[in-house]
Amino acid sequence: MNTAAQAAQAYGNASAHRSQRSQEAEVFRRVIGTLKAARQAGEMAQVKALSDNRRLWMTVADVLRDPANTLPVALRSSILSLGICVHREMNQPTPDFDFLISVNENIAEGLSAST
Repeated sequence: MNTAAQAAQAYGNASAHRSQRSQEAEVFRRVIGTLKAARQAGEMAQVKALSDNRRLWMTVADVLRDPANTLPVALRSSILSLGICVHREMNQPTPDFDFLISVNENIAEGLSAST
């Protein structure tokens, strides 16, 4: 087995022992890291970071709109509204990376507190 396959298997084994909320918080933390690195980087790094963040928030919206989602409707609506604000900010000519990072950090903290 090659090194990449071993790493993937080890990650899979470790993930199996973490809660879903913990794994979701980790996804937000990874995107936060990308946004922080891109904040002062060149345009290509910023475009990639914004793309990663956009994909994350599109996935969040899809999950929240799923009729099988068991979160309270009011909470789902609030997070969806927050996602709309995030998308609006990302569509600005010069997005506020500090705002995007802050929103993601708050979501990651909330997810971590739930574990």
